[in-house]
Amino acid sequence: MRSFLFLLSLFTVFSCSNKPEVEFNSVKITPVFIDSLSIRAIQPLDENRVWFASDKGKVGLIDGDTPKLAVIKYGDSLLHFRSIATTNDAVFVLSIANPAVLYKIGFNGKDATNIEEVYTEKDENVFYDSMKFWNDKEGIAIGDPISNCMSVLITRDGGNTWKKLSCDTLPVVEKGEAAFAASNSNIAIFGDNAWVATGGKKSRVMHTADKGETWEIFNTPILQGKAMTGIYSIDFLDAKNGVVFGGNWEEKSFNEGNKAITENGGKTWKLIANGKKPGYRSSVKYIPGTKGQGMVAVSSPGISFSGNGGMDWKELSKEGFYAIEFVNDSVAFASGNNKVSKLIFQK
Repeated sequence: MRSFLFLLSLFTVFSCSNKPEVEFNSVKITPVFIDSLSIRAIQPLDENRVWFASDKGKVGLIDGDTPKLAVIKYGDSLLHFRSIATTNDAVFVLSIANPAVLYKIGFNGKDATNIEEVYTEKDENVFYDSMKFWNDKEGIAIGDPISNCMSVLITRDGGNTWKKLSCDTLPVVEKGEAAFAASNSNIAIFGDNAWVATGGKKSRVMHTADKGETWEIFNTPILQGKAMTGIYSIDFLDAKNGVVFGGNWEEKSFNEGNKAITENGGKTWKLIANGKKPGYRSSVKYIPGTKGQGMVAVSSPGISFSGNGGMDWKELSKEGFYAIEFVNDSVAFASGNNKVSKLIFQK
């Protein structure tokens, strides 16, 4: 009886881990917005509507043939936005560099109602990279270190006020360790958790399990040591399973040490498809509804897809993008140089 139970247990474990492979063979790419902008931050609302934030102070809602655009100035300066996040009734955009300015844009479901400055930070080293919300009240923004820790902003009141966390509550960073503002995706959120990917001279993953109250930090095997090496993007399927992607921006074809997964909430990471294509990618996402088997990673060299949890990848397109965000299991939006496009993945 004991042997039978043991064999049954092995069969159950094997059956649960043997998830069906996902298959996509092509992607249909339809431009929905074209302008002379660098667009690295997008947030879809549904299959037909997507917010974006870009350089030259431009923020917009793409909704049909006539995008609704705003140009935001700070004094006489046009800001450069690479972070965007939404709640049910507002959109938030955060600028890079000095000064860092965070705006709350009221949204009634169809139109922007007002634009309000809710946080400003002035420092020659300030540089914010990305932003997410846990829920309609609580959100987080991440920036490069100014002293010996990453810059972390938290809101608990729906984005009306933001507080910068003290370095006393955050992990100490290494010299030359920072984050990349490549795709608004160096933060991942699930439940009360947030994971923050770093890069540069050190490439690690910061983690909070209580919405920013306490923090820990974990090492990764991702390529690191130079200014442009490390993790550029992170995504989590659930509280345990996650993926990171990056590489060397200065050597985009290099494909060693640039992608890894975790099965224990980020404590440890193992390289996947090491020494195999693709190389550098700036944004990676799990495909919804595929139980972690389907992943897509994009960057300026093209669009790559894995249907078996990142073990193998294939190129679906050479068209370059900076960021990708999924709406459902086959539709996503992607942004890049001068464009936002709708992507439909096909079998």
